[in-house]
Amino acid sequence: NSDDNLPMNTVVLFVPQQEAWVVERMGRFHRILEPGLNFLIPVLDRIRYVQSLKEIVIDVPEQSAVSLDNVTLQIDGVLYLRILDPFKASYGVEDPEYAVTQLAQTTMRSELGKLTLDKVFRERESLNANIVHSINQASDEWGIRCLRYEIKDIHVPPRVKESMQMQVEAERRKRAMVLESEGTREAAINVAEGRKQAQILASEGEKAEQINKAAGEANAVLAKAEAKAKAIGLLSEALTLENGNAAASLSVAEQYVSAFSNLAKESNTVILPSNTGDISSMVTQAMAIYGSLGRTQGRSLREGIPPAPEPAAPEHTSSI
Repeated sequence: NSDDNLPMNTVVLFVPQQEAWVVERMGRFHRILEPGLNFLIPVLDRIRYVQSLKEIVIDVPEQSAVSLDNVTLQIDGVLYLRILDPFKASYGVEDPEYAVTQLAQTTMRSELGKLTLDKVFRERESLNANIVHSINQASDEWGIRCLRYEIKDIHVPPRVKESMQMQVEAERRKRAMVLESEGTREAAINVAEGRKQAQILASEGEKAEQINKAAGEANAVLAKAEAKAKAIGLLSEALTLENGNAAASLSVAEQYVSAFSNLAKESNTVILPSNTGDISSMVTQAMAIYGSLGRTQGRSLREGIPPAPEPAAPEHTSSI
């Protein structure tokens, strides 16, 4: 502070808030006036320094710095500081703000020399923190505390800027190609998975169809067997009735006529019995065979002897 800007000793003084007035008595430090009402002795006491305790913002001028990979940068910043000890700030350094500004510039050049150009942009926050830490180590003797340091602008040479833009474009093309290849791979995987699932579902459907078909055939065979068993039961009951033989004779005659009506439909050569035209004799013969079988089976059941097979009727071949 210059002497023209310093307040005069008027015996009764009022110190504003967030200011510290350093008083000297007969050229020697006497005390620091607190905010509010204060009294001084004329002639003996003199206000030598006025220090602001508010946060001070200092614009650090643009300067040149060389990075670790020998790239020259133009960089500027903003420094935020506060005076914590008015006595050290008054007697520890001649001009605290100028001293801190110069220290910030030298520290910034030193920290930039430790980083490559790419890291300067990526680690901007850590660079600010390192500058603040370095400034505080030196400014502690001055009663000044650096609160923050912010880099405003970083200017690179035009050629370096063009190469950086080309590098960014190459990185973007690379990422685009990688994303496209990953998309193609994912699409191929999805198609393969879809085909696999389709084959699995088709095989499961075929398996279920075969199972259902087998179950249907089994049920059909069972139903036919049950129907045949019921038919045999009904036939056996009918034969035991009073007119059972007559019903059996009618059934044999109907089957005989139906069979001979379809003989020549499937083949030109058929095998016919010798008495084809005599239906009554055939029915009588069939009933006789039925009666003989019934007597034989009854005797076999009583004696435990298996029944003997009946001789076949004589046949002759006739060509139609």
